[in-house]
Amino acid sequence: MRTGRIGKFTLGLGVVIISIMLIRVWLVPTIENILVETPEIEQNQVDEDTVPDFTAITDIPTKKSAFFDYMSPAVNHQNALIEKERNFLKVVLANLANEQPLTNAEIFNLEKLTQKYKYTVKKFDLVTLTPLLERVDTVPARMVLIQAANETGWGSSRFAKEGNNYFGQWCFSKGCGLVPLSRKAGMNHEVASFETPEDSIAAYMLNLNTNSAYRLLRSIRADLRSQGKEPAAEDLVYGLLHYSERKDAYIDELLEMLRHNKAYLAGL
Repeated sequence: MRTGRIGKFTLGLGVVIISIMLIRVWLVPTIENILVETPEIEQNQVDEDTVPDFTAITDIPTKKSAFFDYMSPAVNHQNALIEKERNFLKVVLANLANEQPLTNAEIFNLEKLTQKYKYTVKKFDLVTLTPLLERVDTVPARMVLIQAANETGWGSSRFAKEGNNYFGQWCFSKGCGLVPLSRKAGMNHEVASFETPEDSIAAYMLNLNTNSAYRLLRSIRADLRSQGKEPAAEDLVYGLLHYSERKDAYIDELLEMLRHNKAYLAGL
């Protein structure tokens, strides 16, 4: 078959396009390699079918060790996902500081990131995106574990066992969770149910990173970051003042638990 001049041009153009696509796929690192998607259930590090029966463990030291050993991989996994998102945001901010225009991939992922972290901006630039770093940040594992232990009685509460809820998160649509036995008349909240314990951890971390009630926690964390310090559980626990109606007494109890369980939390 003979190929005319137009046919030869079209054929050549096709070869060039295919070559560019292959180079992009195999040689050029894309922004998608930096950003980790919102955690899905299949990414979870613990499964509800493997949850130990903490109620059946009568020896207190054994129960504490079992609780921390079971929960810590999921906590670390969620923090790793957040760290990936934070690194992506840092790369974007660095590019903007160097006056590099945002790519379509960056814009797409920024839209997902701002939606996830409930951060509304009219446009993406260095000024509007820099404050997002206060939300896209990790939570000290020791604080997560101690609060989970406090809220569930070391994994023995009804909400932990029946709803995989380790932090007492509420929901407000009928059937979204478990109805508290002590719920007052006229109240419509339920204690949320989750597919797995890790889903509860993910929701808890996102709550701390987005809810206006924990603005102080995020402010403390950002201030420590600006000083080059790694935020510790003992620092951020003060940002949980509005987590419980008990206010200061709740903070004091968490601090005491951190001190009392220091040996179990070593290395976390």
